[in-house]
Amino acid sequence: MNILVWHVHGSWLTSFLRGGHTYLLPVTADRDGDGLGRARTWNWPESAREVSPAQLREADIDLMVLQRPHEPELARRWTGRTPGRDVPAVYVEHNTPDGPAEHTRHPLADRSDIPVVHVTHFNRLMWDTGKAPTAVVEHGIVDPGPRWTGDIERAAVVVNEPVRRGRTTGTDLLPGFAREVPLDVFGMGTEGLPEHLGLSPGRCRARDLPQSALHGAMARRRLYLHPVRWTSLGLSLLEAMFLGMPVVALDTTEAREAVPPGAGVVSNRPEVLREAVRRLLADRAHAQVTGAAARAAVLERYGLRRFLDDWDQLMKEVVR
Repeated sequence: MNILVWHVHGSWLTSFLRGGHTYLLPVTADRDGDGLGRARTWNWPESAREVSPAQLREADIDLMVLQRPHEPELARRWTGRTPGRDVPAVYVEHNTPDGPAEHTRHPLADRSDIPVVHVTHFNRLMWDTGKAPTAVVEHGIVDPGPRWTGDIERAAVVVNEPVRRGRTTGTDLLPGFAREVPLDVFGMGTEGLPEHLGLSPGRCRARDLPQSALHGAMARRRLYLHPVRWTSLGLSLLEAMFLGMPVVALDTTEAREAVPPGAGVVSNRPEVLREAVRRLLADRAHAQVTGAAARAAVLERYGLRRFLDDWDQLMKEVVR
């Protein structure tokens, strides 16, 4: 099929583009938020093709994959065709609800012609999607391979904009963890984080690495810490498990589904989490065994082949 999809979430799209289709990625002259085109920092296949808004008017499109509330109207303006009526469409909801979770109504809740596809079962439970049909296609990850060495006795944390997002990303919890294990925080908008938390470089370092270097840097740290309170399911958590890293995470949203017993420690009790990072830091052999169990678990549930097969089945049903 020819699938129209915007470059919005690069990590998710990296997996989605591995299917056996042609993917039309809108690109604008200044590569703004609605026209990023192909990624500069991910390895995407040649089947992911850049198309301008003008070219979309004449393009053959079998399916529109929408991801943001304004995209149904944007797709209509750029293609001249209405999603869900003139061309089959689905809406991928990547996020947990922003407002009071049990009362947040989805932007497509009043439409029955565009299915809402959630990336976790927790998200489908929490969003009020009204009369919109719903489905769940859990994440799938391009396997980076078992790269964990754990030779750097620090914890890796991956989070974007931790200062601005604050409690959402568990930023306030980091000083407590930093007393047990030195932290290396990777992600966009991490500048000034140690100063913001009042932590010395010895206890907390922060930097934004290119995607090509991130996995290697994570894999050298002894463990992966996931302090996020409210997120769909952090892809960085799954990527750490693919690397063979032992993980410690808050027991919120979908984390427990992703981290079974033996693959890491999941809890909402800070003292339990702090004890877990202490033990993993002190006992490399225990960290290695735990990381191997994490990799085995994530390969079974979040493998790329299952993800692409699930999407193919869903897309066939929608187009039919």
